Amino acid sequence: MEKIDAAVLPQNLEAEQALIGAILANNKSFEKVSEFLKPQHFADQTHAKIFDVISKLITRGHVADVITLKNHFEQEGTLQDVGGFQYLVKLADSSSPLTNVEYYAQFIHDKYLRRELINTGYEIVNDAIKEDIEHDANEQIENAERKLFELSDQGNAQGGFIDFETALNSSMNYIEKACQKEGNISGLSTGLSALDAKTGGLNNSDLLIIAGRPAMGKTALATNIAFNVADSMAHDNKMDPKSKGVAFFSLEMSADQLASRIIATETETNGHKLRTGELNEVEFTRIAAIVRSLEKIPLYIDDTPGLTINNIRTRARRLKRSKGLGLIVIDYIQLIMGSNNKKNEGNRVQELSEISRGLKILAKELNVPVIALSQLNRGVEQRDDKRPVMSDLRESGSIEQDADIVMFVFRENYYIKNEEPKLKSGETPEHLQKRMEEWQARCSATENLAEVIIGKQRHGPTGTIKLFWNADFARFGDLAKDEYLPAQNT
Repeated sequence: MEKIDAAVLPQNLEAEQALIGAILANNKSFEKVSEFLKPQHFADQTHAKIFDVISKLITRGHVADVITLKNHFEQEGTLQDVGGFQYLVKLADSSSPLTNVEYYAQFIHDKYLRRELINTGYEIVNDAIKEDIEHDANEQIENAERKLFELSDQGNAQGGFIDFETALNSSMNYIEKACQKEGNISGLSTGLSALDAKTGGLNNSDLLIIAGRPAMGKTALATNIAFNVADSMAHDNKMDPKSKGVAFFSLEMSADQLASRIIATETETNGHKLRTGELNEVEFTRIAAIVRSLEKIPLYIDDTPGLTINNIRTRARRLKRSKGLGLIVIDYIQLIMGSNNKKNEGNRVQELSEISRGLKILAKELNVPVIALSQLNRGVEQRDDKRPVMSDLRESGSIEQDADIVMFVFRENYYIKNEEPKLKSGETPEHLQKRMEEWQARCSATENLAEVIIGKQRHGPTGTIKLFWNADFARFGDLAKDEYLPAQNT
């Protein structure tokens, strides 16, 4: 498929000339456009080269005018390539004192985006026409969306400083919302009062890490939170529809397995009975009725294996645009694939650094909280006290750096059960029986207890929260307040 003639692509050479002329007349006007306008945005390559030299001269503290440009291009031997001295003079004369530099810069940038949009369209068409067995149609669609979103990011030429008054008003809005919300939280409620009280809920643009060793219940906690948030959204008539939606990227479990967990939790049915079908007709009818009442909850599950951070970003953006999005949950970080960046090839630590940074950028870009699960190092198992600490985060210190909150899920009962007393050499049966009774008492006392250890919180205290845990239903819940573990604030 042939590309369109460059001469008829969107462009305005007079605007480019006027902009360059205005900057040559007043170098200070360059500050107004330097943040977003780049040489590649000019349609005319001569103008692009001249603007590039102007940029370098001004940023290095030199004056950019006809004389300094002439000297530069003469030394480079390219003066005739940019139209000669006479063309530089023409550019300097092409502006007037009334030239609006910012307007012309935005105009040039808009023409550039339109040209790029046309080129992207041709690339998408050509890719689709090719019979490439390495890239199926779905992958090409994702690539097309990625290109378009990258282009839309370039289109955001706004940014920079926010005056203090605006920042103060924004902060007061958050405080006011926290005062008005039940439980005095500023973000989305996790459905767990003790956790909300410690964190203030799930706040927009925050990256939250839930970490733990296998069998601690980190997936169950994330699933409970995701469902609680989605359920609350479904019943909140005051909430903006564009913010209603929970995206759950399940890279380990299938969508139906995750749904089965939620069914077990919400119907208070043993998960094993659900998997094996050990239900009588009354139980099945009760469960079916409850499931029907949950069908409209805005929880969306993507169980595609081997997703990259770019895939996740593309699909999250798509969901926000089409249905709405207020929370992202990812299970789990170590299963996210690298981006095939050559410099990270073979270096998983660097890949995970790129992934964790990408998740934080995603949270800020979409202005939603992102919860990501993470495995812990095996070193935890070698210690007497197996409660996790920050250094146990697996493979990447950047996870700790990028996260706003890091919380560890810990169930002492799991380790106690694995310490069932055995008869020691020379030990009497009576002594073993005593140790067995003590072990059984410890098992019983910790069976329904779980701890969420907040190891880092950028905007609040750290400490330990005690929660109720039901293994049959994979459910976390609140305990009576007098049963909470004492907070360990820092």
